Amino acid sequence: MKPLLSRLGELLPHDVSRSVRVLAWASFVLQVVLIGTGGAVRLTASGLGCPTWPECTDRSFVNTPEMGIHGVIEFSNRMLTFVLAVVVIAMFLAVVRNRRERRDLFTLALVQGLSIPFQAVLGGITVLTGLNPYVVGAHFVVSIALVVVTVVLVYRVRTGPRGTDGSVGGVVVPLAHLTSFFVAVTVMVGILTTGAGPHAGDNSNPDKLAPRNGLDPVVLQHVHSWPAYVTFGLTILLVALLWRRHSEDAVRRTRRFAGILVSIELVQIAVGVTQARTGLPVGLVGIHMVLAALLVAAMTALILSLRVSRPKESGLRAAESAAGAVPRG
Repeated sequence: MKPLLSRLGELLPHDVSRSVRVLAWASFVLQVVLIGTGGAVRLTASGLGCPTWPECTDRSFVNTPEMGIHGVIEFSNRMLTFVLAVVVIAMFLAVVRNRRERRDLFTLALVQGLSIPFQAVLGGITVLTGLNPYVVGAHFVVSIALVVVTVVLVYRVRTGPRGTDGSVGGVVVPLAHLTSFFVAVTVMVGILTTGAGPHAGDNSNPDKLAPRNGLDPVVLQHVHSWPAYVTFGLTILLVALLWRRHSEDAVRRTRRFAGILVSIELVQIAVGVTQARTGLPVGLVGIHMVLAALLVAAMTALILSLRVSRPKESGLRAAESAAGAVPRG
């Protein structure tokens, strides 16, 4: 009788099946949702709804009725991490048997898995430091990085391993990378702007509000807009250049992602301008945060599309298919 672990291992997927694709998409969606719920925690002043960590109170791991709605919001955000953990573990198990042929998927799933305890500890530090704006900002940076990781995961599951040949040439490639640089700058300055603004994340004690980073929020709002407008201008130029290219499949894919990118930027600019002129209402600020995640996701997908992926089949399976196609005498 085979050992139990060996028998269980045989039940795991041995190729990139439909379940792997579903889990990859679920990983990405949950990372974006976590950014949204994390923003809700901050914008509803529930950042210290659970005033300690890893417990919610000194005597309870869960929120209590006395903690009110702020405790519910903060604890619900923490619980969503466990949902993500289940998906990430399932994703890892779904690719572990195929780790030699698809090392890229295995590595991406592993990185996402290791990020969960790291994010949990960073979240704990955020609470224990009384919502220090720089720690809160670091928490958001890691979340954005994980959006990038999950976009790469989804893309590689759909298209295959990274190839060596470019799908488009000329000035498009350096222009796309320059655009991605300004996307990163826009997001980083946005984090500093939020850390200087009025949404500290906690108002449980009016005499001791959560600290701000001390920078001038009005000045930072203007500074934040500069790289955003540069990003938009570069994206428009990118769309124009791609539109002139021939309609090969690879170019069409890049063109599609460029269209998605510019659409997100238009909405993001409209939301950003409106929230700045209306006193930063919490609803618009929350939408702005989620759009930042989607902006990074679209930019990542566009960068990935600049290179032609290898066939989805692993080398071993491709060889087996080729061997099976040889006529037998």
